Amino acid sequence: MCGNTMSAPLPAIVPAAKKATAAVIFLHGLGDTGHGWAESFAGIKSPHVKYICPHAPVMPVSLNMNMAMPSWFDIFGLAPDSQEDEAGIKQASENVNTLIEQEVRNGIPSNRIMLGGFSQGGALSLYTALTTQQKLGGVIALSCWLPLRTSFPQSSINCINKDISVLQCHGDSDPLVPLMFGSVTSETLKKMLNPGNISFKIYSGMMHSSCIEEMMDVKKFIDEHLPPID
Repeated sequence: MCGNTMSAPLPAIVPAAKKATAAVIFLHGLGDTGHGWAESFAGIKSPHVKYICPHAPVMPVSLNMNMAMPSWFDIFGLAPDSQEDEAGIKQASENVNTLIEQEVRNGIPSNRIMLGGFSQGGALSLYTALTTQQKLGGVIALSCWLPLRTSFPQSSINCINKDISVLQCHGDSDPLVPLMFGSVTSETLKKMLNPGNISFKIYSGMMHSSCIEEMMDVKKFIDEHLPPID
């Protein structure tokens, strides 16, 4: 999926039980694959929704002493002022746009396609939703942050998804992506988008992971914004 990296295998997919009239594209975190998230969505699936969990290409990651691992883009550090892989983030976002376009060609309108992700994948889903030319059905941003945030205006932005609904979730005990990152991201999104459509949920005791309560909130969000159509 990325220029100078090994091509990633085909996504893990949870097919719709009947004709797919909506889709969720969900991006895993650093060093992971789409399989675990596909299993999670299989546990909360709705019959008309197709869940697509792509695998990141394998690349050296600066944060982890250049060890090669599945990664959507390079990460140099986890501090708020760390250098960011701008070219890599933009390329990865283009790859996500390609996945959206594939589903549109499959017959699912873009406003019935929801983007989401965990950690690095959540960061990429937020960035893509704010920069894509496709009108989307919502964003699920778990334990993440907004990358390249200084490239966006500090106030309202004129993007096709200005009124998009965002479900942001974070654990209050996250040692890797601290809750503060999520809180700052939520406040930034409220300035840029319609603040009434930004929901930020905090889970007591949750670390850099997910929990059943969070997944039930994700299911509720998907069902609300991608309801069945006759």
